[in-house]
Amino acid sequence: MTLRSIATFRRYIASLPATEIVEQWDGHVAKVGGKVFAIIADAGTPIVFKVTEISFDGLTSLEGIGQAAYFAKRAWVSVDKGAPLSDAELKAYIKASHEMIAAKLTRKARAELGLD
Repeated sequence: MTLRSIATFRRYIASLPATEIVEQWDGHVAKVGGKVFAIIADAGTPIVFKVTEISFDGLTSLEGIGQAAYFAKRAWVSVDKGAPLSDAELKAYIKASHEMIAAKLTRKARAELGLD
């Protein structure tokens, strides 16, 4: 089943450590330590997640991938349904987004969440 289905997206997010999904902004918002790392609104809609600057430049050069709306910084991308990324690649980028956001949490918060 594709990561673009809500059930599969939620299952994958739940497999990452110390995550939660909340219904917010008319979508399913994945968080770690209360901080957003990925979003999907409905099945088939773009998936939004944080990336590195290098990944941003490469990804946004691909058809169907652009800067995420409402995220002012260049480090967030929106990946449309027809974008040339496999589910495995999407999962890897979402996992990396989770790790980037988790790394910015305080040492105490990471310890409380069992991330250290």
